[in-house]
Amino acid sequence: MQNILLKIIQKFPPETAHNIALKLLKFNFKKSKHLNESILRQHIFGLDFSNPLGLAAGFDKNVEAVTSLLNLGFGFVEAGTITPKAQYGNEKPRIFRLKNDYAIINHLGFNNKGCAYAEKQLKKLNLNTLSKGIVGINISKNKNSKNYIDDYSYCLERLGPFAHYVAINISSPNTPGLRDLQNRGQIEKLVFSLKNKKNQNNLLENTPIFFKISPDMDEEQIRDIALISLANNIDGLIISNSSIDRPNTLNSNLRNEVGGLSGKPIFLKSTLMLKKMYTLTNGQIPLIGVGGITDGLECYNKIKAGASLVQIYTALTYEGPLIIDKILFELIYLLKTDGYKNIKEAIGKDT
Repeated sequence: MQNILLKIIQKFPPETAHNIALKLLKFNFKKSKHLNESILRQHIFGLDFSNPLGLAAGFDKNVEAVTSLLNLGFGFVEAGTITPKAQYGNEKPRIFRLKNDYAIINHLGFNNKGCAYAEKQLKKLNLNTLSKGIVGINISKNKNSKNYIDDYSYCLERLGPFAHYVAINISSPNTPGLRDLQNRGQIEKLVFSLKNKKNQNNLLENTPIFFKISPDMDEEQIRDIALISLANNIDGLIISNSSIDRPNTLNSNLRNEVGGLSGKPIFLKSTLMLKKMYTLTNGQIPLIGVGGITDGLECYNKIKAGASLVQIYTALTYEGPLIIDKILFELIYLLKTDGYKNIKEAIGKDT
């Protein structure tokens, strides 16, 4: 049934298909049988993850399908990206399927209903939902914001108390100037401000804050972020966002569309960066590996490169919900084949 629905949905333009998929999720598909496998369980950031496979931000932009997505078998779901005020985003068309490359280019520009709506949605999540998995919220600044620190601080205060963790998006290529926040002076200022905000608010005391970074940084930027992360005891890093690079291997005639490239073509690049960051931080900063995962082996390779957790997005749009069980089943097989009793034993083994 899911495969039939997927084929029908994929006949629509990408953004229309995305919206249809979100509406269909209210029908709650079956729960994955792999959720309670002890080999996949971890306790990280003070949180209990039933499995390491999460859904990356961008799919459920407005916290409208979290319960259904957890029911599909994800160990955690990251909703957003949320900005203080609602915004339309960039002009359509702004999502492009590169079918021959198993990739997507998106130029969405943080289209979302704003912080007040997201807060209302998060408050609706009951204890039953929150017991099924971890719910994160991804936040950023409005496109025309004059004070980025105020924007992040506002979203953190409004949404942080109702989520298991908050991800700080400073790496989307679709908001002008956003990636400049990855430069040493600016990210240090942002980290300092958000840590102060967290320390002053009892409701945020146990809320981990992660920073989501770009795969397109140079060596100096990577080293700077590693040093800043260690010096400030950052809770975690998400590696990585979509890429503005266009590898020569791309075959699709849509390859030169403006936006961030995600999917299979960025797997190697994002995994090499993950490996570098794990090494530079001496494995002391938990990492979430994102970018190009399509099966259990690629998931396993991210973990061995240093990821404690992983996320998918593009693979879900191409394969539908069945990809979740497939990845988890293959990952369990690979872990057991290599003699591991728990996934934690495999983290960083290739570094």
